[in-house]
Amino acid sequence: MSNEKTPKTIKRFNKGFIVAHWVNAIAFFTLYISALPMYTEFFDWLYVVFGGPAGARLVHRIAAVAFMLPLFIMIIFDFKGFKNWMKNIFSWKKHDLMFFPQFLREFFGLKAKVPKQDFFNAGEKINSWLMIVTTLMLISSGLVMWFPAFFPSAVLWWAYPIHNIGLGLAVAVAVGHIYMSLVTARPSMRGITKGDVTEEYAKDHHGRWYDELQEEKQQRKQA
Repeated sequence: MSNEKTPKTIKRFNKGFIVAHWVNAIAFFTLYISALPMYTEFFDWLYVVFGGPAGARLVHRIAAVAFMLPLFIMIIFDFKGFKNWMKNIFSWKKHDLMFFPQFLREFFGLKAKVPKQDFFNAGEKINSWLMIVTTLMLISSGLVMWFPAFFPSAVLWWAYPIHNIGLGLAVAVAVGHIYMSLVTARPSMRGITKGDVTEEYAKDHHGRWYDELQEEKQQRKQA
């Protein structure tokens, strides 16, 4: 019989937020893979996977619709989580700015003292803003390319470079996000899969949020 104690956990994300996250991730990579043979002949072999160029375009358009859904999923099924996300990414204080130099020290294996962070730490806030900007670039330019008859030729001309730049930036953001999730903050994956995180992780990586939870707990006891 094992003597190891099960770590205490804290609820971080509701199902609506989790579903929105994975719909976004699956749609993004489906869009990326189905677009590769449209960019270069080097990936023409991917047309076989999609049943030809028409199949690849159909999958790309279905994934494009799915890519527009996460915001609505969050608002409808987890409005509280959506409001908390918005509140966090618009809130920038001293402890957020102090996060980055300490994070770099930690990233390169040096001794660091990262200040206590909110529900979303400063790195997650930056990631959120980059994701919002690149998503807007991809969706707006993609709709112009999908329905060219509804837009003037000048708008159509700009849509292609904006789509390409948005894609390049979005891939860089996705690679950084995946690396951070799997390598430097692996325990955070539990939050976006099971919805909860260990108390130790919350205390170490989101200290200000952890303190707020403890204060609320204390107030409920005294009520």
